[in-house]
Amino acid sequence: MSRNSQTDPELSHRLSRRGMLGVAAGATAAALLGGTATPAAAAPAAAPAGRGRPVLPPGRLGIQLYSLRDKVSTLGFAPVFAELEKYGYDEVEFAGYTQGSAGPITLAQLKRLARNHGLNPIGSHVGYYSDDPAAYTFATNLTKVLDDAQALGLKHIGTASGPFRYGSTVDAWKRAAADFNTYGAAARARGMKFYQHNHSEEFSFATDNPKVRLYDVLLAETDPDLVFLEMDIYWAYSGQFRFSKRPDGTPAPFDPLNYVLRQPHRYPLFHVKDGVSDPGNQYGYRMVDVGDGDIDYQRFISGVTRLRGERLAHHWQAEHDNPAESFTFARRSSEHLHSLREKC
Repeated sequence: MSRNSQTDPELSHRLSRRGMLGVAAGATAAALLGGTATPAAAAPAAAPAGRGRPVLPPGRLGIQLYSLRDKVSTLGFAPVFAELEKYGYDEVEFAGYTQGSAGPITLAQLKRLARNHGLNPIGSHVGYYSDDPAAYTFATNLTKVLDDAQALGLKHIGTASGPFRYGSTVDAWKRAAADFNTYGAAARARGMKFYQHNHSEEFSFATDNPKVRLYDVLLAETDPDLVFLEMDIYWAYSGQFRFSKRPDGTPAPFDPLNYVLRQPHRYPLFHVKDGVSDPGNQYGYRMVDVGDGDIDYQRFISGVTRLRGERLAHHWQAEHDNPAESFTFARRSSEHLHSLREKC
């Protein structure tokens, strides 16, 4: 198990990821021949044990490449994709199209490289807004962001930035929701879905109306046909720990899974991230490799995929913000998720 020793892991995660998102189609990335280092030794995913239908739907296991940024930056995309293929992954989600790699590559080449290793590029995280008009964000360069996503053949394009652009009031989130509706309409015109990825702060309360949960404002004010959600399950449970009481102390319990069950069509993507319960931690959990924590993924994934017509409607992306060893994390996460069986 790895321990997150940063003072504010959520803020650090957002800032470090934001720094990776300023990309362009012709920017440097991994060389197709890979790096000179040798990838970590790989072993095929363990054969599932037990009886019952697999909890994980076939063809729907992905990984957020942010988790493997150290390997991409030192080895290149090609060796990383080769490892993911060995581990039984089906999809990849980008966090920028360079991730610190050295060596030129076009988006068309990156797309082909992923497909050559049996990996479907399913989505990508891009910044929401910036004070720099030239920044690579939805607010400042929407056409370029969508052009690049289309060049990669992505079906989803989203942001891991919270809707805090205008503040934490109800009206501020209504304004952010209007922005998201605009991006969603533009993405839909290209045959893609725009999505927002949560951290725990989205489940906090409006500063001008502490009875209102901000996440509920986002859901209510965005068009369900234009704006979709990628629930980061770990951060949603952290939000449950942090914000199950209003600022005045009155109870405001919620279950992250219930949000999905009420509107499953709004959640095409998930981040599968695990944590050990730690009430002494301000976030309620310590992040660990998938399978080492206390989040019940058999319950969560089964709860979604058992819904009528929903088994193949969602994509499950393994992630760890700061894994102790990223290839080990990727391998063990795949093994664990493939081993889960529905209860008979």
